[in-house]
Amino acid sequence: MNRHPLYYLIQNSALMTSLAKNYGTPLYIYSEKRLLENLDRLNNALKTNFNKYHICYALKANSNPALITKMKNHLTSLGADCSSPGELHAAKLGGIDHHECIYTGNYESQEDLQAAYNSGCHINLDDITSFHRLTKIGIPDEISFRLNPGFGKGTFSQIITAGENAKFGVPHYDIVNAYRTAKNAGVKRFGIQCMTGSGILDPDYFSALIKDILKNMNVIHQELGIRMDYISLGGGFGIPYQDGETPLDFDRVFKKVGDVFSTHFKKDAKPSFWVEPGKSVVGDTGLLLTKVTGIKKSYKTFIGLDAGMETLMRPALYGAYHRIYKVGEPDAKSTNIVDITGRICENTDRLAVDRPFPEVSEGDLIAIMDTGAYGYAMAHQFNTRPRPAEVLINGDQSSLIRERETIQDIFRTCDV
Repeated sequence: MNRHPLYYLIQNSALMTSLAKNYGTPLYIYSEKRLLENLDRLNNALKTNFNKYHICYALKANSNPALITKMKNHLTSLGADCSSPGELHAAKLGGIDHHECIYTGNYESQEDLQAAYNSGCHINLDDITSFHRLTKIGIPDEISFRLNPGFGKGTFSQIITAGENAKFGVPHYDIVNAYRTAKNAGVKRFGIQCMTGSGILDPDYFSALIKDILKNMNVIHQELGIRMDYISLGGGFGIPYQDGETPLDFDRVFKKVGDVFSTHFKKDAKPSFWVEPGKSVVGDTGLLLTKVTGIKKSYKTFIGLDAGMETLMRPALYGAYHRIYKVGEPDAKSTNIVDITGRICENTDRLAVDRPFPEVSEGDLIAIMDTGAYGYAMAHQFNTRPRPAEVLINGDQSSLIRERETIQDIFRTCDV
């Protein structure tokens, strides 16, 4: 069984105790070393298989500007996948120029579209109606549409983002009409994008997906004479959340995708190949350090923490699984079956259900793994609980990259 890449951190009780003392709990902790390793692994696989490619980091996963800056300084060609004016702002704070960004919204307001248009980013539209709204602002030289091919894949049904039940993208049967509408309005250059789900660990899925994208692209070319400047496969690259899951092999994924690409474009100039990774870059770089606040033996045993669904939303939202360890004793024998919960006044406030777990006491530190993506980004203030601090570590050095929110911060914009 492969050890978690941050296993060495949770073994280090002295370091975790020091971080808890200096910054408080709950606390999001990110490993700079792991972050840059993930980025290199992805970039090297793409560089081996594509002459022209572009990585747009998906800011929705984690938009902390300090992390974006670290990645941009390490890989200067890095762009960003943005889905809101706020994410465009985060990209700029992290040193990413907007012309390196792709903006994919859905059901966008005029204000959303205005921000995207003004920024000079690549605009990727979710629907033909989005294009009609955009034309009231202006007509860009370039546009792409998000294809919904009629199928999708994901760890949970809630994160499958294509298919008949998905709210995203232009249906494959209407995709030609979308590009015809844009071409007739005066758009000169085009791309195509497709994002079908999240958390995918099947290395063969992405080559099957690119085949379908190319099939739709062929129809667009035959009907309208349009050649794409770029093709974005989107993201969806998963990480192991449980022991026994196999990490995604980027070399294998992009070798297979690259082979399909090369076969298809034997004689024609190849468009640039784009990807929009989020979780696969930042997911396993983060852990949530939290403290046991109470233990209740009721009809079942509950371990209460100072972090709950307001700090880490994924388990309550999707039933997502995160590995959870006792700090300093990650290999401790599990002696109880417990629910691990927070302090929120909702019965769905569970970080783990019926989980084998070792003996713990009030005040013990607990590490919740793989929280670098969709952790802080989805944190909220229910029950008027301030959001936690974020810390970046490099070796035995740590730096505060977001201060802990205070109760006063929550009410700062209120008229009182």
